Amino acid sequence: MPVIAVLLCVLSTAAFQAVPRQESYPPGMSPPPAPMNPDNAKQTPDEPRLVRHIDLVQLQKEADDLARAAQSIPSDVASVRRGELPKDVIQKLRQIEKLSKHLRSELNQ
Repeated sequence: MPVIAVLLCVLSTAAFQAVPRQESYPPGMSPPPAPMNPDNAKQTPDEPRLVRHIDLVQLQKEADDLARAAQSIPSDVASVRRGELPKDVIQKLRQIEKLSKHLRSELNQ
């Protein structure tokens, strides 16, 4: 008898998982529209996708600049702990942020 109960539980679980779940919305509401992501848009053969050229040499230069600026930040923070504020630390942090955003946008496309 316990074998039959276990078998029924397994079969009912498998049958429940096999049925696709339908989203239900309150009366008068429709499902939300699909996201407006241009990458998801279907393109016809007549619409060639624009391929953007990435300057890999420039990206490497910016990545090196970013790494160099980031390496100097720990010593600047140590100076701040001693009560000194290096005059260029804010400028370096802004440069790091700018380079990081640019690299991210270039690599994300």
